Amino acid sequence: QVQLVESGGGLVQAGGSLRLSCAASGRTFSSYGVGWFRQAPGKEREFVAAITWSGGSTNYAASVKGRFTISRDNAKSTVSLQMNSLKPEDTAVYYCAVEYYSTLSTRQANYGYWGQGTQVTVSS
Repeated sequence: QVQLVESGGGLVQAGGSLRLSCAASGRTFSSYGVGWFRQAPGKEREFVAAITWSGGSTNYAASVKGRFTISRDNAKSTVSLQMNSLKPEDTAVYYCAVEYYSTLSTRQANYGYWGQGTQVTVSS
């Protein structure tokens, strides 16, 4: 099993930056891909970014490409999401999740072992 804990959320002004972290427990973490998703109030949860087990490939939603960067440190069992040039529409609860087959999938159904989420609020 893998347990995930997100941190790093908070309140930031538009144009600012935040760095989210996803800390994992479980010895097989480095074998899995990891994705970040977000859910804004009243909206469905949506894909944000994903990274393969090795960190060699990434995938981003069009809405965050060029502003967000996903990375991982398997030695520390962590995955980070650096978010720059934040916009009010980035306000959401952000979740990390493990993807068993490391395919950079955008589909939630391909992910298991979700974290509890961390709130990001961007003020205008």
